Amino acid sequence: MKPVRGKGQLRTFLRLPWRIYRDDPLWVPPLLREVAPFFTGKHPFCRHATVLPLLAMKDGEAVGRVAAIVDRRFIDYHGRKVGYFGFFEAMDDLEVARALMEGAKEALREMGMEEMIGPMNPSTNYECGMLVDGFSTPPYIMMPHNPPYYPKLMEAIGLHKARDLYANLIIGDGTIPERIQRIATWALKKTPGLRVRTVEKGDVEGEIRRFMRIYHEAWAKNWGFVPMSEDEVVFMAKALKAVLVPDLGLFAEVDGEAVGFILALPNYNLILRHLNGRLGPLGLLKALYWKRRIDELRVLLLGVRPPYQRRGIETLLYVEVFRRGYRLGYKRGEMSWILEDNHLMQKGIEAMGGRRYKTYRIYGTAL
Repeated sequence: MKPVRGKGQLRTFLRLPWRIYRDDPLWVPPLLREVAPFFTGKHPFCRHATVLPLLAMKDGEAVGRVAAIVDRRFIDYHGRKVGYFGFFEAMDDLEVARALMEGAKEALREMGMEEMIGPMNPSTNYECGMLVDGFSTPPYIMMPHNPPYYPKLMEAIGLHKARDLYANLIIGDGTIPERIQRIATWALKKTPGLRVRTVEKGDVEGEIRRFMRIYHEAWAKNWGFVPMSEDEVVFMAKALKAVLVPDLGLFAEVDGEAVGFILALPNYNLILRHLNGRLGPLGLLKALYWKRRIDELRVLLLGVRPPYQRRGIETLLYVEVFRRGYRLGYKRGEMSWILEDNHLMQKGIEAMGGRRYKTYRIYGTAL
């Protein structure tokens, strides 16, 4: 077990998943240029966090990896000395997995942490969780995937469940259930001045400010919530601008004031699986070819400011994004992730025709 040093070892760290998943047809290779900045210090997340990558070696070969992560925004917000483990990958070898977790624990202890949770890649604002149920289908965009033996390794090491996260699948023909349509109609009557509009690409700065207010108010009490820095939101917005479908990014406004937001993305994993981690000239051609064939979307953000919750606005946003999505040719959608104790949201999704089909787990342990 050793900390990653130099470009060569970082390359080994980043490329290890290609070895772990070489026989897994469901795995989707990540774009290396999207992952590397977390370890080179170039991602704005690194301005308020420490990310220490570790490699496990056996007989001269890399057989596992993990990152020990301290997110100072999480610590400041929750008032607890909690560190993360993330970017975990390993062969089916308990000795290797134990060495990785012990390495992450020791690194976090040295940084003053008292608890460890994960996997966070690198926080709840990005990819997080370990797949524990639903291994028969590939992941949607920005959702993890891992071999079925990972949870068994976590349990054998002694990590315990901290929270489960649900992914729901909906397949439909554009028909909105009558009960759901009634709630959406009621929402418009309940709140005079309520309207839904698309994201304005020409006003990126203004839209970011509106989104940040909704995000920080709507998600503030969620388990594991971490306020995003403005730099992070700007960084993410720039990345999303190139792939955003305007009809899938919607604000709910009351008398011109943004009170709710929903964002769905086409399932670009259907493209990424053909790019092998790189977007060169050939990759661009592949992307253009496969983009026309995407008929799935993922709803990855939905929030309404507390004073406007329980007025049907969440349902209205769901109805609008799915109606527009169906019109654009999207036949399947994933709604993820949903905290296991968010019963109201889960029931609403099931009323829309969704069903839980994947479960992801966040593990934890005292240090």
